[in-house]
Amino acid sequence: MRKRRAKKRVLLPDPRFNDQLVTRFVNNLMWDGKKSVAFKVFYDAIDIVNEKKTDEEKSALEVWKDGLSNVMPHVEVRSRRVGGATFQIPMQIRPDRKVSMAIKWMISYARKRNEKTMAQRLAAEILAAAKEEGAAVKKRVDTHKMAEANKAFSHFRF
Repeated sequence: MRKRRAKKRVLLPDPRFNDQLVTRFVNNLMWDGKKSVAFKVFYDAIDIVNEKKTDEEKSALEVWKDGLSNVMPHVEVRSRRVGGATFQIPMQIRPDRKVSMAIKWMISYARKRNEKTMAQRLAAEILAAAKEEGAAVKKRVDTHKMAEANKAFSHFRF
């Protein structure tokens, strides 16, 4: 076998919360290798969440983690050709992929919002996701609906 699975790189935990998931999120948020800018955007967003959050016993980081878990999909559809026809087959998602999809959706929908700064957009998307609303959560719901609609083809699973 020539091609091996790529080794998982160990991420350094972030300086403020000492959390690897934060670093993973910031790495996805980063543009042009500007990690310090991405960290500043994320920390500013967390500070805004801290001011605006309604639930007092939760920290802003917990609100962000709740939002992220609300965006995580559990099933997705994958295309598979069976006898000349392409079927959308619902499949379970690996835990690692769940997290990365949630991160990507949250960041991309935060970028599409119309607040003034990226930190404000991200904070608004985090707060919306924590309340189970917002575009990123809608994306998860749509993904689940698509899987539910194509449940009849689940016997084609590979």
